[in-house]
Amino acid sequence: MDRPVHRGRDLVFTAALFVVALLPRLYVAIAWAREPVWDGHYYDFGARRIAEGFGYSDDLTIGGHTVWHPWCHYPVGYSGFLAIFYRIFGSGPSVAPLVNAFTGALIAVLAHRLARFATSTPRARLAGLVAALDPGLVIYAALVMTEPLAALGLLAAAWLVARDVDRHPIRGALLAGIALGLTTLVRPQSLLCAPALGLFALQRGDVRAGLRRGLVTAGVALATSLAVVAPWTLRNCKVMDGCALVSTNGGWNLAIGAFPRATGRFETLRASDGCPVVTGQVQQDRCWMREGIRWIKEDPARWLALAPKKLEHTFDHESFPIGYLGEANPAAWPEERKATGRNVLRVVHCALLALAALGLVAWPFGRGMTLVARLTQAGALALVLALVARGVLADTHPFWPLAVAIPVLAALPLPGAPPRAGVIGYLAFAVASVALTHVIFFGEDRYHMVVTPALCVLAACALRTRGRP
Repeated sequence: MDRPVHRGRDLVFTAALFVVALLPRLYVAIAWAREPVWDGHYYDFGARRIAEGFGYSDDLTIGGHTVWHPWCHYPVGYSGFLAIFYRIFGSGPSVAPLVNAFTGALIAVLAHRLARFATSTPRARLAGLVAALDPGLVIYAALVMTEPLAALGLLAAAWLVARDVDRHPIRGALLAGIALGLTTLVRPQSLLCAPALGLFALQRGDVRAGLRRGLVTAGVALATSLAVVAPWTLRNCKVMDGCALVSTNGGWNLAIGAFPRATGRFETLRASDGCPVVTGQVQQDRCWMREGIRWIKEDPARWLALAPKKLEHTFDHESFPIGYLGEANPAAWPEERKATGRNVLRVVHCALLALAALGLVAWPFGRGMTLVARLTQAGALALVLALVARGVLADTHPFWPLAVAIPVLAALPLPGAPPRAGVIGYLAFAVASVALTHVIFFGEDRYHMVVTPALCVLAACALRTRGRP
């Protein structure tokens, strides 16, 4: 728990942690970053347009005339965030990676500060160090991609509620709602985590009063989040060919995960797949949404059967950062180096996933536990170890069941389980939101990066002794 007696000392540790996290990210940002590729190209281009005063848009040439063409296919938040710095420092190639380096360092800081509300001071410090030095998070500084900023927003919302839940619960909910609303502009499915903010109100007091406080906290945070997003939604209604809450890639993503050629990961949609004639981004997205729903209804068994594949692509490996760097700078990343990089990231990610699952399990041999509690927690421990063994020994190395086990273990009322309200419950809910989102749509390993800091905190809480943080 957050102990005032350690507060001054922990502020010194937090400052040191920021430096420890920042230095390797600065190196990666300066030495490894190159011209943005893949989706990063569009985020960078959008940021440049906003910084230059043209808004989130591009220009089309129609009949020999240049026509301003508004966007909302990609979420605006990350481009808008970068545009602030492009406006101040210019849009040189090093600006976005350096901003990402500071963003990543703040992730480590917030992981530490948030973990203090869930566990002991040493474990909280460990959570911050793991987030600071996780190689995937470090390498991401060189990528012009949205995941670190979205992860920072999810941690910030939880920390703001945790900090104020006792003395200033409404203030905490309002500030968390602002953070979550801004994060929704970066990654729309972040809004799913708003209800989980109510878990912080269940940590103490009687259950009925806690439920009331939780509903108020979640309701205020959700309403505030939507209020933050509303101006952008109104902009879309005004300048696009229809209304869109944040972006117009939801229908696309549903279709990619459901169409006849679906494999569980990204595949390119073609006009011949179902939407040959469209005139605007909103219309196109709605067309793909209708097609995706139709394909699911026509063969729901096939769509459900893809769920393990989608989770496999999301959680079983961590290759996207290396693939991005190799695409941006092929000469510096020959196949052998890329293979080594992918293997390192995969091993660390899978180990982190296993330890995070143990964050929901109590050490079954501690003092003061009943026989039922000991047996139950020993069974939970055996289950996690069995899933790890299967991931290591099976030919396909399936570690995704551990990602499913995290929210399941958090939700089940298991005797002897460590405390799961507040921070732990929220982080488990965040993992569940990623898993559910990509079961519905499609999976890619970059999507789990949003909850990698959550895994760092959960991992630091592994096998706590019941009754002790």
